Amino acid sequence: MQALRHSHILRGIKLNWCRRLLTQSCTGSEQLELTSELKHRIEKHWNTHMNNIHFNTKDVQNKYYVLSMFPYPSGNLHMGHVRVYTISDAVARFQRMCGKNVFQPIGWDSFGLPAENAANERGVAPAEWTKKNIAQMKQQLERLGCSFDWAHELSSSSPEYYKWTQSLFLMLHKRGLAYQNEALVNWDPVDKTVLADEQVDANGCSWRSGAKVEKKLLKQWFIRTTAYAKQLLDGLDDPTLRDWRDIINLQRHWIGECNGYAFTLPTSASNLLRVWTPNPEHLKDPHAFLVLRNKHYLKKLSNAEQLSVENPFAETTIPVVFNDEAAFPADCDVYLAAPTFRAEDRELWDSLGLAFCITNKDEEHINPGNWEQLRKEVLQAASRLNVGGYRVSSKLQDWLISRQRYWGTPIPIVHCSKCGAVPVPEEQLPVSLPPRDAGKDSLLCDCPKCGQSGAQRETDTMDTFVDSSWYYLRYLDAHNPNEIFDAKLANDFMPVDLYIGGKEHAVLHLYYARFMNHFLHSCGLSPTSEPFSRLLVQGMVMSRSYRVKGSGRYVRESEVEIVNAKKNQALLKATKEPVVMSWEKMSKSKLNGVEPDDIFNEYGTDTARLIILADVAPTSHRNWSSATFPGILNWQKRLWLTLDDFKAAREEQQPDEPVDTSSEAFLAEDAKLFDARNFYVKGATFNYRHAHQLSVAISKMQGLTNSLRRTPKHIQRLGKQFERALAAQIIMLAPMAPHFASELWSKFVSIPGRLNAESEELQWTEDVLAQHWPDVDAAYQLDLSIKINAFENCVIKVARNQLDKINHSDAMDIAFNTDSVTSYLIDKKIRTTNFVLYPGIEAILNIYVEKLPKAQKSAKNSNDEDKAEAK
Repeated sequence: MQALRHSHILRGIKLNWCRRLLTQSCTGSEQLELTSELKHRIEKHWNTHMNNIHFNTKDVQNKYYVLSMFPYPSGNLHMGHVRVYTISDAVARFQRMCGKNVFQPIGWDSFGLPAENAANERGVAPAEWTKKNIAQMKQQLERLGCSFDWAHELSSSSPEYYKWTQSLFLMLHKRGLAYQNEALVNWDPVDKTVLADEQVDANGCSWRSGAKVEKKLLKQWFIRTTAYAKQLLDGLDDPTLRDWRDIINLQRHWIGECNGYAFTLPTSASNLLRVWTPNPEHLKDPHAFLVLRNKHYLKKLSNAEQLSVENPFAETTIPVVFNDEAAFPADCDVYLAAPTFRAEDRELWDSLGLAFCITNKDEEHINPGNWEQLRKEVLQAASRLNVGGYRVSSKLQDWLISRQRYWGTPIPIVHCSKCGAVPVPEEQLPVSLPPRDAGKDSLLCDCPKCGQSGAQRETDTMDTFVDSSWYYLRYLDAHNPNEIFDAKLANDFMPVDLYIGGKEHAVLHLYYARFMNHFLHSCGLSPTSEPFSRLLVQGMVMSRSYRVKGSGRYVRESEVEIVNAKKNQALLKATKEPVVMSWEKMSKSKLNGVEPDDIFNEYGTDTARLIILADVAPTSHRNWSSATFPGILNWQKRLWLTLDDFKAAREEQQPDEPVDTSSEAFLAEDAKLFDARNFYVKGATFNYRHAHQLSVAISKMQGLTNSLRRTPKHIQRLGKQFERALAAQIIMLAPMAPHFASELWSKFVSIPGRLNAESEELQWTEDVLAQHWPDVDAAYQLDLSIKINAFENCVIKVARNQLDKINHSDAMDIAFNTDSVTSYLIDKKIRTTNFVLYPGIEAILNIYVEKLPKAQKSAKNSNDEDKAEAK
């Protein structure tokens, strides 16, 4: 027992010694200039210390799930990646320092055509190419200092992951939400694959290969997303959605107004026809007929003239005619005509040269008195027969997921000549990808249903949007071999608190991810219908591009002579041809890309992180220009000098006359630091936590640096508030520049003569990333802003400890006891009020009013006079 105790003591000593090595400054007491070489030395020293915090699945109360959109492993980070992951990491580190149990996972959206094409060009297997790219990008992300939870890393092209994508497909199939049908698709003749409408440009060319897209009739797999259209539309009003801003409108526009119903009815050509109508009861018409536009793909069938559709609601066969004169609904090329219901449709029938007669029995059965009942009968039958009947817009289509490519999730279906399309049994998943060069025989198998040999596996793979429609749930339980994920973990940690990504994914990806989460919620696997509470849609990183006027050919900056930057005037050096300068998204094809490694090497990783966050809000486009770099470079140098000056002030010999720390002058200087610390902590905290305006948070921190730099030496040496303010400065910098802040903190805590040593505010023995976020002092005066119709009327100062207790009613009482408010409201009628409290920061009361009409105003004045006389 004694030996065991001795072993524990030795282990403890060893751990403490290792910890001291980890948290010890790499520059020590040396007075060094902050060069790029020194920054690299600092980053190398602290890099292994950047990512040693793991998500605690037991701590539910403090959970904070921050997620950046699923990255495609292209092999190299670009500046867009640097921006999104720096934003994500800064928020994650901030929330950890505020005591949150932060989950910030990372993984790879690693299937898809780009990887397949790139691998084919190099003569390697897509799996090998993808694996190499992931390793390379992972190394770059680690250099960037991101605090991802690598224990939850996943890759969509791993059988460990796509087994569950296939399981999800089977869940949809079992519920009638995955089906096969013929469709006229966009076919890329070069890449030999189907393209979504969004992947075809305005000229009808493929977004990737540039080939002219062809229309081709193929049997495809669909997911019936329209079944959830109304839910997805209503979900946009969910009060848990925050900061979705214009994304709400983009989603609304994509879904459309759900003012009708869609049905999928079998045709005599053995496929399904989508029929949309605002009047489902019209399907009860025994004389109903369908008009299809002449451009409809079914017109191409050899037996198009004999085409008909089964109508299970009236137990009839609906004839089909091709004509462009019908009153087609918006974005529809199918019109359901019901002549028994509508006189216009009788006229249409006559104009098409068709004849029918309405019997008395028809008239009795179909009259305005029972239309509502007929509608109910149709919708109930549609649900029972699984032929649709969902509320949906006329334009919204089901999700076509089939892709004729190799590198994707295999669709788990077997085609049998006897049984048709048969789902692969769950216990046989995953259906693995065959070797790239395997022949057709590799797809042969026994039918899971009848056991007959010679059946064939589905050759289509799934659209990669399927892989990324549910990954945020698998992250929580990334390596579970037995379940798609633990429903309890999802219940504890969903929804995602902050989802960060580009606006280019704000329609399709978000729509599909929302659909899948709504579906899993209906299955009891996800606790909320909406998967993402708060969105941060970051702007693109832009760079100067140079195009030769006339030809439009892009050229490199080095080939250009800039004549007048302000007027965008430039010439091609070689030919003196005029060159058009503009800001465009960084792209290799536009020759305006910037390699992140070049920036890291020249300026340092933390400097790159600060530059990408500075100057503009994360939601705005970032124009990448070296002209903006000096502000950040100089700020870092000033912070570095501040630590050197602080050390020198503390080590300076005491003057002959000691400083009177109780004098009015000293206390006034110290009070300035008290105010500066609270003012800038308040501003930086608001922009980290609430506004996510990280560029403004940087401005606030730079303001605090200016206050620190102005402080006299004797205050630096003897002022408690200076020490607190400097500590707050370094701590607030840490989420954005973790390596640099770690070195500053290590220098800070090594300086002798601590004045706040007994305070619990600072953990002197811990590194900067383990510090608590600075808080505004209880006595500091904060703002209660009173606004009328969104315009500021007055600001009332309230001590922090009192402001945090104020509620809506208290704020109203304060407002109606304030002269500037009551005098303004004298001839106004209050419509509504709104109160927002940001604890420790500010409170805002908004009063919305309208002017009283003259008659009411006179009556009000008379009443006021009567009351005054009575008094």
